[in-house]
Amino acid sequence: MIAIKNEHELESMRQACKITAAARALAGEMVRPGVSTKEIDKAVYDFIVAQGAKPSFLNYNGFPASACISVNATVIHGIPGGYILKEGDIVSVDVGAYYKGFHGDCAATFPCGKISAEAQKLIDVTKQSFFEGIRFATKGHRVSDISHAIQTYVEANGFAVVRSFVGHGVGRKLHEEPEVPNYGTAGHGPRLLKGMTLAIEPMVNVGTYDVKVLKDGWTTVTADGKLSAHYENTVLITDGEPEILTVTEGL
Repeated sequence: MIAIKNEHELESMRQACKITAAARALAGEMVRPGVSTKEIDKAVYDFIVAQGAKPSFLNYNGFPASACISVNATVIHGIPGGYILKEGDIVSVDVGAYYKGFHGDCAATFPCGKISAEAQKLIDVTKQSFFEGIRFATKGHRVSDISHAIQTYVEANGFAVVRSFVGHGVGRKLHEEPEVPNYGTAGHGPRLLKGMTLAIEPMVNVGTYDVKVLKDGWTTVTADGKLSAHYENTVLITDGEPEILTVTEGL
């Protein structure tokens, strides 16, 4: 069942999403050569807890960290550790915060110092594909209208959309119905209704859309070892234009 949030619930969810977005921004500011992914994760944890919230990802199905930090060919679910960021890396940070009974969820890919033109284009296209998708995140459209718009934009720019993982509803649970793929034919799936909250999250690869999960059961990498980028916000369906709940300036 797809949860429809009322105004009281949305007020709590907006607060959760504000904390989540600020945690993403903090992580992005820390992306620079010489910083370890574990340092970024600790800062995210400390910040979220200081706001009176809980990191949504920590111990979620056994995930051992507060942020997923995925570098270069890692698509999603990278486990923070001793890796030291270096010039030219691209770093995807996915964070969630649980506050007053609701989750926020968002992600972005950040450049570490000077990066290649291809890497910058990948980051830009991934982010813009989200905005192409949410043009259709309005009451009366269907979920796959979002999906189709994302896929069309990404492929027109020469990249590939990951198919093994998708966006999702978000609210009292971190993952709720419906699934929100980043590919597909328009005009299918649940119809969008006011009060639905969706985590829309294009995951885009330079090469093949195929991915593989490593032995740790979490780290998901491109099958061909080429770069990947990720961009996500929690979005509210309204009577008019969609409301991005995890908005921060510049992200």
